[in-house]
Amino acid sequence: MVERVNLIGEYLRARRELIRPEDVGLRDSGHRRVPGLRRDELAMLAGVSTEYYTRLEQGRDRRPSPQVLDAIARALGLDEDATAHLHALGAPQTPRRRRPERVRPGVQLLLDAWHTTPAYVQGPLQDVLAANRLAVALSPIFTPGGNIIRSVLLDPAVQAFLPGWEERVGSLVAALRLMVGPDVDDPRLTDLVGELSVKSDLFRRLWSRHDAKPHPGGGLHRMRHPIVGELELHYEKFAVTGADGQLLVVYRAAPGSPSADALALLGTLPAESTPVRVGSTS
Repeated sequence: MVERVNLIGEYLRARRELIRPEDVGLRDSGHRRVPGLRRDELAMLAGVSTEYYTRLEQGRDRRPSPQVLDAIARALGLDEDATAHLHALGAPQTPRRRRPERVRPGVQLLLDAWHTTPAYVQGPLQDVLAANRLAVALSPIFTPGGNIIRSVLLDPAVQAFLPGWEERVGSLVAALRLMVGPDVDDPRLTDLVGELSVKSDLFRRLWSRHDAKPHPGGGLHRMRHPIVGELELHYEKFAVTGADGQLLVVYRAAPGSPSADALALLGTLPAESTPVRVGSTS
């Protein structure tokens, strides 16, 4: 389960343990009780005292300056997204009021107007909030009411639909971590992380890394549909303005490709002949 305790300390410790001394030009004596860098080594690389860094990692200093966080981020080799995440964890926390996760009627009308384009809307916790008929026909993972990351990790039907699904989970976990930021006391997040931690060793291992990266804005997904076969679909993700972390995800096939033919065939099938249920997550 997720506890709101010492978020910045947990993050720093996780990232520190992922760095090998030789990666940052330090000699490894071979006699280390913990993986990765020691606190004093990271403090030296960041140009701060070991005493101060220890206080920060132990949660005894809750208001580090932006300059100190930047120095630690450089020492850890964090990219721009991870550095922004570190600053968010180090900022004073104020409870956020989340808006109800409802999709605007106009967005739903837009989805329904796309008869040849699979599209859906997901919330910040990767819940599917709305989808058009073709998206649901494409896979049960896109059925409104489901959760993307839960389905990928726990539903065998979804795993069969996504060849190489294990390689995609890391980006889903990192996006969840970044989207939530310091707001880890959301009961829905606590329930989701608790469930996945109990049921999935892979999720538990990835979540403990504290990777934080945004959803990729676009790319290519390979899918294996039980009726129309293999598909290669390009996707784009767009932020829904006026909504709290909602993303519109749109798929397309290359014109004239076998995937375009398969998608067109899928659109002609009656709804009852396509797999529209959300698979079991037991």
